Amino acid sequence: MPTELENYLQRLEDLRGQIKNLIATVAPELLDWRPVQGGGEQTNSLAVLVAHISGAEHFWIGEVIGGKPPTRDRQAEFSTKASSQTELFNLIDQTSQETSAVLSALPPGALELFRLVDGKDVPVRWALLHVVDHTALHLGHMQMTYQLLTGGTIQSPLWKQRIP
Repeated sequence: MPTELENYLQRLEDLRGQIKNLIATVAPELLDWRPVQGGGEQTNSLAVLVAHISGAEHFWIGEVIGGKPPTRDRQAEFSTKASSQTELFNLIDQTSQETSAVLSALPPGALELFRLVDGKDVPVRWALLHVVDHTALHLGHMQMTYQLLTGGTIQSPLWKQRIP
């Protein structure tokens, strides 16, 4: 049976896999398409959502939990442009590798610890669950964007297909 930490990693890998499968089916020239055109960044493209998901995971796991120096530029995530799926896959994979490295280096009992974020004590366990929750939320946004873009439906795996 997987440990609690392994379970979080499995959930994140599952979500990342769904994101990769979705963007793999979109023509590269449509990765930057936004459902509402004009007037700034009112809606997000698939490329922006991948950058934002990866940025948030890096922040919470790399910077907050792992103690890495701050490098996230949240605002820049919303201006992301992609010319290929490969760029987005690389970003997802780099983030995944960082997450695995940080979490595998945690000492026993680390989920019970707290980290100071913007003047608040945040439980490490909460930060991990927040990353899973945040990624799932934006996967849903990506699925809706995909449906608007293609006029079609997307097949998401059933829960029983997602349990290892």
